[in-house]
Amino acid sequence: MEARFVLLSGDGIGPEIVSQAERVLRWIGKRFGHAFEFSEHLIGGIAIDTCGDPLPQETVDACKASTAVLLGAVGGPKWDDPNAKTRPEAGLLRIRKELGLFANLRPITAYPELVDASPLKREIVEGTDILFFRELTGGIYFGPYSCEDLPGGGQRATSTEVYETYEVERIFRLAAEAARKRRGKLTMVDKANVLEASRLWRRVCAKIAKEEYSDLEYDVVLVDSMAMHLISRPRSFDVVVTSNMFGDILTDEASMLPGSLGMLPSASIGSSGPGLYEPIHGSAPDIAGKGVANPLATILAAAMMLRHSCSLEKEAVAIETAVKKVLADGHRTADIAAAGATKIGTIAMTDKVLAALESA
Repeated sequence: MEARFVLLSGDGIGPEIVSQAERVLRWIGKRFGHAFEFSEHLIGGIAIDTCGDPLPQETVDACKASTAVLLGAVGGPKWDDPNAKTRPEAGLLRIRKELGLFANLRPITAYPELVDASPLKREIVEGTDILFFRELTGGIYFGPYSCEDLPGGGQRATSTEVYETYEVERIFRLAAEAARKRRGKLTMVDKANVLEASRLWRRVCAKIAKEEYSDLEYDVVLVDSMAMHLISRPRSFDVVVTSNMFGDILTDEASMLPGSLGMLPSASIGSSGPGLYEPIHGSAPDIAGKGVANPLATILAAAMMLRHSCSLEKEAVAIETAVKKVLADGHRTADIAAAGATKIGTIAMTDKVLAALESA
């Protein structure tokens, strides 16, 4: 097949890890006979420095014309001034909105070889396999906000969570369809005992679950309880669906189950058009340029890109199998290495993945 991939390396370690995922994608294209075309564009802090905008229109146009987008990371201390006119993260929020990416998929998989890298006990983590569906374009991050000066020198800041029925329906149905293909269990997380927006989620999801997905095991968990359950009994969950802010927080918490953010990819998809694929970790400016960043999350994000945007399941599985073999063979970057273990760098880890693909 022919596919046009936009690479948004971004900031920090972004260029290092995206370039390695590109190596893997080029290998896949050559081996499986696909015509993959790549172009690079700016986003985040580097875009602010270059043209004063964290998401230039040229980048938006290229992304909309692509098959899919692979993103590295955005942000860093250089652009952390809270009073700045714009920040790198604004580019990330805008590209999601521009592409209509309302669903963020985050698989949380505890690889057997890395269970002991988790801060939690082996008996808690082992066997964890959760797929989160986070609503991505609504909620408090996109609702009305304001900040006003008060008499006496104080301020009042307001951020409002807003959801409409259709926003809840579409993310819930995606999650439910995924649950049907997995273990048949779906959990919705809300705060309906306090928040009106969560009460809407509760009503809408209950109706769809009853009328369209009665074959699933469906339950509802309050977000504070879910935060506890994730670190006490994560194996209890299969597919989890929730709102934008709750999903943001819970998936970052869950990322520690496998032991490192460097192992976790994500996919952001919409009803149509290109999806956006990225590792869930940040730009890690403290290690940028040192060649030690873990590229596996980005390589696994590339596999998700092939699966969800190109329908290339065999190719996606080939990458995922190669990553598993590399881990089984004991190769580790610094973030997933046990004390005293031999560590390899970003390029060397990708070399191991390519060697595993070659030998398959």
